[in-house]
Order: sequence, then structure tokens, then C-alpha cells
Amino acid sequence: MNKIVVLDGYALNPGDVDWAPLESLGHVTVYDRTDEQDLLERIGDAPVIFTNKTIISKEIIKQCRNLKYIGVLATGYNVVDIEAAKKAGIVVTNIPSYSTAAVAQFTFALLLEITNRVQRHSDAVVVDNRWTTSKDFCFWDYPLIELAGKKIGIIGYGAIGKAVGAIAKGFGLEVLAYSPSLSHQDPDWASLETIYSESDIITLHTPLTESNLGMINKETISKMKDGVIILNTSRGPLINETDLAEALNSDKVYAAGVDVVSVEPIKADNPLLTAKNIIITPHIAWAPLQTRKRLLGIAANNLECFFAGEPINTVS
Repeated sequence: MNKIVVLDGYALNPGDVDWAPLESLGHVTVYDRTDEQDLLERIGDAPVIFTNKTIISKEIIKQCRNLKYIGVLATGYNVVDIEAAKKAGIVVTNIPSYSTAAVAQFTFALLLEITNRVQRHSDAVVVDNRWTTSKDFCFWDYPLIELAGKKIGIIGYGAIGKAVGAIAKGFGLEVLAYSPSLSHQDPDWASLETIYSESDIITLHTPLTESNLGMINKETISKMKDGVIILNTSRGPLINETDLAEALNSDKVYAAGVDVVSVEPIKADNPLLTAKNIIITPHIAWAPLQTRKRLLGIAANNLECFFAGEPINTVS
């Protein structure tokens, strides 16, 4: 029976998802988390491993000579040395498009919290009892912002970016979209310069590459409208966090909502933690139960296709 080792299964399954789809394909050993010093022992002679954020380096690949398959339990696969895997003849797969609906939904959860401050006003009523003592039938103590008629710049227009665009249009937002693969003839297409200069809201949905590392920085922020809103549910290093914090504190950027940061878990000295008007959530846009069940199902199907000699969703 095939030995299958899941190196860091807790984020995907803290206990509310059944591992049965994988267990039907072999003998599965699941570790909640794996430290670097335990990697070789835990992989052992297993031909199949799954990783989410545990790094599989060139050195690990060289030493695990029985390894034939690495399944990444995420869309991003930068945790695996892909070139080393190719040289070793190891198939690496990822999980594309499993979280499109969830991430698009979460993007607007961040945006609507910024524009409506629902929790703040609920706390004012339920916790602070301010409505019971109000002289008027209503009150608000934070600006409320209407979205209709504003422009949203979407950087990265793959499945998630397009889903965000569809929701945005439902709110009456004008969509400006940029992606290297997007045709200039697409009615939503705009240049990055146009997005920076004209958008009221900028939201990031692009894979992290060497060319876009720190793309939101002092220079690009200076091109943006005063009072722009910035959202990131993609990858933390797309933003220079020191520059964003300074822009928030100077009110150049009105507010930001980020579900990802440059180093995760977030470090205590991350400048965003002390910035004004920031919402930070702990990388959970992908994490609804239904989404995680879908992820596991795709992971199991990837492995089943590999066993059948017809691998899919390969990145190596």
C-alpha cells in the first residue's frame, strides 16, 4: 500500500474535515506541523508527501531518494524547489482555483468593513449601549462610504480577480483590471499606471513573482489618489509594508485591508500593526469549511491521476 505523508495538515484540517479521500489511496500519516529538523525522519521512504507551507528544499529532495510525488495543498508552490524536483524526476502538483469564491467574498468582507464599519457600530450599540442614550434615531461615529460610481483597480485578473470584478460591478463599481495575460481589447483592461492614478480602491490578486515583489511601495503609492483604499488577499510581499504604514499614517492611503503579510505568522515588529486605519486578518480568506473540503478533494484527485499515469495540475 502506498505510503502517504502529510507534513502539515492542521491548517487544512484542524479536525472538521475527513481525510478519507486520501486514505482511499494509501496508508496516510498526518502530522499537524513539521519542523525542519524532523523532515527527513518523517518523510522516510515515503514516495508521496503533501505540504502546505513546510519548505521542501533541494537538500531534502536530494536525500529523499524514494520520493516520487509532492502535492502542494495550496495554489502557490514556492515552498518546493521546483527545479530540484524536476531534476530528480519528482512530480509536483498544486491546487488551482479551489478558493475563487471564498477569496472574492473575503475581499469584499474587508472592503465593506472599511466602508461601513459594521462591527464598530454594532459594538457601540451592544457593548457600549450608546444607542439607548442617543438623542436621535441613528448615529455614526465613523465615515460611511458608498461604493457605487467609484473605480476599483484589480491587479491580477485570473479566476479570483474576475470573480472580484463581477461582484464589484454588482455594487456599481467601475472595474479597471490589469494582468500581463489580459488582452488590451478586454473591456475591463487598464494599464498599471491608469490603475494607480484613477482607482479609488486597489485590490491585489496576482501571483508573487520577482518582478512584482514590493509593487505597492512609496513610489507607486505616490501616483495614487489621496484617500485610496488598498486590499491584499494574495501574497504579503506584494506590498512594502513600511511604505504602506507610512502612507496610512499620513492619510495618503485612507485605509487598508490585508489578509496576508510578508512573514507569517505576523512578526511583532511588523509596521502595519501600529498603522492607522488598518484591518489585518490571519490569512483566512481561503479557509471556509466548504473550500477546504474542495481543496482536499482536488488533492486526492491529483494523486489518483498520478497513480494512473496521467498527472494533472503539475508544476514540475
